[in-house]
Amino acid sequence: MTETKFKSIIVLGASGTIGSALIRILLESANTRHIFALSRKPIESADPRVTALAINLESETSLIQAASACQVEGGVDLIINTIGILHEGDNIRPEKGLRELDPETMARLFRVNTIGPALVMKHFSPLLARDRTAIIASLSARVGSIADNKTGGWYSYRASKAALNQLIRTASIELAARRPQVICIGLHPGTVRSAMSEPFLQRYTRNEIFEPETAATALLSVLGRLTPAQTGKIFAWDGQEIQP
Repeated sequence: MTETKFKSIIVLGASGTIGSALIRILLESANTRHIFALSRKPIESADPRVTALAINLESETSLIQAASACQVEGGVDLIINTIGILHEGDNIRPEKGLRELDPETMARLFRVNTIGPALVMKHFSPLLARDRTAIIASLSARVGSIADNKTGGWYSYRASKAALNQLIRTASIELAARRPQVICIGLHPGTVRSAMSEPFLQRYTRNEIFEPETAATALLSVLGRLTPAQTGKIFAWDGQEIQP
């Protein structure tokens, strides 16, 4: 059994690979009292601690409505947004070069990977507990690091995650000024076996690919060790800080 310190949690992307793994592990913890599981299509759960809600990350109205339904007495301990997009159908694929740039593709990735998470911070951060340390986290990616970009390509995905990292840093400064116990961070889960990563797994060794439960457990371990002094940063699954 995995024990975590979080009691009230909001998971956005509850039906996704990482989101669903996080929920499974959190439900193993005796400390977990309530999980708000948000996804485009509400998940099914027989556990009375789970409240499943529909959400559309690309609709601010939907986010406002969902946030109003996630209020609990005393506030929540953890909000984690796991929603993201790398490829979609036959039309959206990571670009290999400048000639492949498409404005509609770029806009789509920014809506999901950047604007959506920013609106989550806007509307959900007020739900965080005020009398104790509380965390709002967004899944980012190592390829969003400008300093770490040594291979190029993947323009839209890299740029959308780099912009997200900047938004996390900026929001952390504002939140810290008003609520010093709030931690606002980004998380890189590593390469997780999922529908999103499946077309690209051949470039990795078996040891470089994580099963969803392994990644989720690692992320919860990182979250459990954070302090307010680390707000605004981006951390990998192993707790190492990723440079912007």
